[in-house]
Order: sequence, then structure tokens, then C-alpha cells
Amino acid sequence: MKKIILYIAASLDGRIAEPDGGIEWLSEFPITEEMNYGYKEFMASIDMIIMGGRSWRELSNMDAMGAYANKTVYVVSRHDWGEKENLKFITENVIERITALRNEPGKDIWLFGGGELVSMLLTADLVDEMQITHIPVILGKGISLFPEQPKESKWKLQDSTSYGNGVLKTIYTKQGDATST
Repeated sequence: MKKIILYIAASLDGRIAEPDGGIEWLSEFPITEEMNYGYKEFMASIDMIIMGGRSWRELSNMDAMGAYANKTVYVVSRHDWGEKENLKFITENVIERITALRNEPGKDIWLFGGGELVSMLLTADLVDEMQITHIPVILGKGISLFPEQPKESKWKLQDSTSYGNGVLKTIYTKQGDATST
């Protein structure tokens, strides 16, 4: 079974985007060949991306979807904007569809975001690992990484890497239900 891995950048106050969905605040910490925060290795480990509709629209507006041309991208949205070569939409039975994708053969799945989708999949126990890159910025307002999380879950720190620019990357794996002993 494939792992679903949340790979995301978050501000120190746990925000993944500005109130309007913008991610311009990340521009001071670009992914480069010298400083890629494990991105290159991560991209080699996946063949599928699942993202929310707002994340997809933001990337499309920035003309950034080309970076994922060799991956199958599933967008969870209320609207089907029309499938293209590697782009598909999930508009109903979200948990069932994602569970089926997880059971297909292949590499792992990148849970790209946003916050509502992350919470939905955490609640359904579908997230196996979280790789969170903490950016040394406090946004104050914006979209929370874990908005209104209705279910407690426990995670074990597997690795952490600090970078000279103040960025801290952490990797957590699921420990099981908070109610289990």
C-alpha cells in the first residue's frame, strides 16, 4: 500500500497560506539546487499528488502546474474543471476515492494541501507521514495547517534537519489513534 505523505511548508504560527490563499511569503526561501530541503528526493519517491481546489487554483494562477507534469494530480474540489493529461478531479466520495488510490500499485502519494483537505484525511486516518518545513516567519493571519481538527492523533518524530537560513524540516510518522494504548 502506498503511503500518503503530507509534505508542506508552514509558518512558525502554523499557517500554510495567507488569508487569500497566497504563498508569496515563501519566496524568500526558494527551493534551489543547493538548498532544496529534501524536495528532489521527495519528488522521486512519489508518482501522485492530491491537493485541494484552492491550492490547485493558486498554482494554476502562478502557472506552476508544469512542475508536476510527470505526476498524476488529483484535485479535490466541488467542481470538475475538466480532466487533462495528468489532471483529474475528485468531486464526490472523497475518502473512498483516495483510499482506492492509496491501494493502487506505485510510488507514494503527496498530500499537497490545503488545510481542509489535510484535516479531512487526518480524520479518516489516511495520512501516514508528515514532512513539515517550518519557515521562520509569523504570518499572524492565514490558512491554518490543521484547521478545526476534530480528532486527536499522535505522531513520532523520525528526523529533523535545520538549515542555516533558519528553516527547520521535521518528519513525523503516525503513532496510531490517541485513544489506543
